[in-house]
Amino acid sequence: MNIVFVVLQSFLLVAMAFGGASKLAGGKNFVEMFDSLQLPQWFRAVTGVVQLAGAAGLVIGYWDREVAAWAGIWIGITMLVACLSHLRVKHPVSQAVPAFVITLIAAALVVVQA
Repeated sequence: MNIVFVVLQSFLLVAMAFGGASKLAGGKNFVEMFDSLQLPQWFRAVTGVVQLAGAAGLVIGYWDREVAAWAGIWIGITMLVACLSHLRVKHPVSQAVPAFVITLIAAALVVVQA
């Protein structure tokens, strides 16, 4: 199970670090996404910080598996809210799929800890 743990953790780490940094940097696609989600731009920055905090937890999690599990819960909840945000404004389900897949991967990471 250790290799599965490392692969899931590494994937989530890259996804959260890239997504969080892009949101904080004001990437055009994220600015447009938050406009289409009818969310204020300051919330984009908050979301970026939340994602980077999750990524930091995953880095620490390489040495402390319990921290990785908590980071997985943190990321799973964050991405579940992202899914609901897309559905709230009636985006096509396909736009919520990436967040849903990351939610499932985060849940798998937590389960691997048990």
